[in-house]
Amino acid sequence: MLNEMMHRPIVNQDVLHYMRTEQKQLTGKLGELEAYAHEQGVPVIPHETVVFMQFLLKQLKAKNVLEIGTAIGFSASLMAETLGEEAHITTIDRFPVMIEKAKANFEKMGLSERVTLLEGEAAELLQTLEGPYDFIFMDSAKSKYITFLPECLRLLKPGGVLMVDDIFQAGTIFHPIEETPRKNRAIYRKLNEFLETVTKAPDLTSSLLPLGDGVALITKDK
Repeated sequence: MLNEMMHRPIVNQDVLHYMRTEQKQLTGKLGELEAYAHEQGVPVIPHETVVFMQFLLKQLKAKNVLEIGTAIGFSASLMAETLGEEAHITTIDRFPVMIEKAKANFEKMGLSERVTLLEGEAAELLQTLEGPYDFIFMDSAKSKYITFLPECLRLLKPGGVLMVDDIFQAGTIFHPIEETPRKNRAIYRKLNEFLETVTKAPDLTSSLLPLGDGVALITKDK
């Protein structure tokens, strides 16, 4: 499996190398899981995003966290370890292979009691949740971001942060659509719609960051 997001960052290569190698590295079982994911090409957040997420979560002191897109459980484990025993992570995934691996990883790291894994379609499961959540991390099907956005904003507490990963598609979403392969045009349209919404909505404040393949930070003003 190729994690192409690791190989199409949107910053200078020298800066990228420094951010990935010179910032504090993960240790223990979490560090081993990150190394495994990179070796196997499993799509997890790159190290520059790891370090930023650790910093942000410590400032927010989040206690109730929601994640959309569990994969092998790396980012959920990172959030649980960063926030400590008082925080609880709810994470959603629909792929049986990933769910099995994530459960095994949560068990291995002793996080099974602090992470709840919901299995199924996010569009359906989000409607069953009540929140509010201090922090929501969305890292799933990019064409679904705009679909999930209203429910995420409903569930996000005022002053909370919605963090959305991989929003730029290596910058190709800003090129003419004719230059985009037909198989990728749905993602092209949906990501552009998502960015237009979060950057222009009068009741939202957002910031776009060049971490990995792009990160959006969003809060609702009331």
